[in-house]
Amino acid sequence: MVQLEYLQAAKESGDYAGIIDQIPYAKLLGVEMREEGGLPLFVLPYHERNIGNVNLPALHGGVIGGFLENAALLHLVWARESSDVPRTIDFSLDFLRSGKPQALFARCDITKQGKRIANVRMVAWQDDESRPTAVARAHFLLS
Repeated sequence: MVQLEYLQAAKESGDYAGIIDQIPYAKLLGVEMREEGGLPLFVLPYHERNIGNVNLPALHGGVIGGFLENAALLHLVWARESSDVPRTIDFSLDFLRSGKPQALFARCDITKQGKRIANVRMVAWQDDESRPTAVARAHFLLS
């Protein structure tokens, strides 16, 4: 559960590290969050440990998927101003190109939010936002 005082303080200061620290997998991955144009932007800084194919080299697909799922969770917490972290119902991921050994960025869009379920679309890219590395969509159970 994310503490509401952390969320309010994070929105005022623009420092979301306290929120991310409360989600262990997001913290493990090194997910970063900041606001750009009034909307969250998620960053997965490059770490050698995130490489899955050392011959290319390319980011591990599980790291990309985990990053996008956590970005969606954080986006829902941010948008709903709720202390409850939603639970994943399902998650679908399409890889469009290999993730290069560099930072990965993501934006999320809540396509529908009801009282109990939210649908979120996620897009990840590296060099150019118009050339996504991966896209995903998920359904989340809201508390």
